[in-house]
Amino acid sequence: MTLRSRILILASALAVLAAIALASVLHASARAERRDHTQAGGPRITPGTVTLTTPGRMIFRNMAWGPHRDELTTTPVSAPSGPRTASGVKCLRFYAAAGTGVCLQAVHGPVSDTYRALILDAHLKERAHYDVPGIPSRARVSPSGHYAAWTAFVGGDSYAGTNFSTRTAIVDTRTGALTPSLEEFRIVKDGRTYHAADVNFWGVTFASDDTTFYATLATKGSTYLIRGNLRTRTVTTLHPNVECPSLSPDGTRIAYKKRVKGLPKDAPWRLYVLNLKTMRETPLAEPRSVDDQAVWKDTHTVVYALPGDYGADLYEVPANGSGVPHRLLTSGVSAAFLK
Repeated sequence: MTLRSRILILASALAVLAAIALASVLHASARAERRDHTQAGGPRITPGTVTLTTPGRMIFRNMAWGPHRDELTTTPVSAPSGPRTASGVKCLRFYAAAGTGVCLQAVHGPVSDTYRALILDAHLKERAHYDVPGIPSRARVSPSGHYAAWTAFVGGDSYAGTNFSTRTAIVDTRTGALTPSLEEFRIVKDGRTYHAADVNFWGVTFASDDTTFYATLATKGSTYLIRGNLRTRTVTTLHPNVECPSLSPDGTRIAYKKRVKGLPKDAPWRLYVLNLKTMRETPLAEPRSVDDQAVWKDTHTVVYALPGDYGADLYEVPANGSGVPHRLLTSGVSAAFLK
């Protein structure tokens, strides 16, 4: 046997041993990942059927490590910390109403990720999809299920500073007609048509009439609550210093995050509720900075995400400013409550 042959045999043997070692490490890592949370006292998660038409349940993005991380999962509203049923559908942001869901997904490519918005039916099957021009941030569906909206960062990746830009789209889920950017709408500010190159919109929330919506408008370093009209394609400023609005089920109040002077630049917000009739603001009893578009669990309770050990946990607090925050569940984000 020649020296070259011996070297080739040795190299082949080393390659085989390296492959075996790598496979063992990956197998052990996968087993550890599957064990994670369940053996540590976390939620028990099993695959199953998830639909958008089962009253009394909540659906959210599962953040617990393991084979079902990032999947839409469901639990009863009455037992949110109990076992979870995983759908197999992965979303970065999600919302649902009236049997229609919107799921913002990452599409992993060989060089970089792209993003898309899926419109889902009641069984989480794709009805349509649309390109999303940046990192997904917010998602909503109208109470009727007839409209969906989403916001993405197209420059920057945080609302905390001023160096970012967003794109907010609205789609008619019945016809597929897409408004790719709310910047196409006419802006009425202080009673006059307003134009500015730095306009940004984010955080749509819909009223029940399939015409009215609310969102945040940012321009010249300030933010405003705007009321939009889908028929006239106009938006009108209503109230300053409002971000990520969420309309209450009865249509009378807006939950939102507000920048408060004196707080750190990277954590500048507190949760408030605005009465749309009186424009009176009520600070909620959450003392921490909340960077989320809250959802209404019911007419009395607001739910939102805060950082947790596995990315985020969901908390709830009374909408009238009383009480104290309560952790609803661990390792979850982007919740929708099915009626």
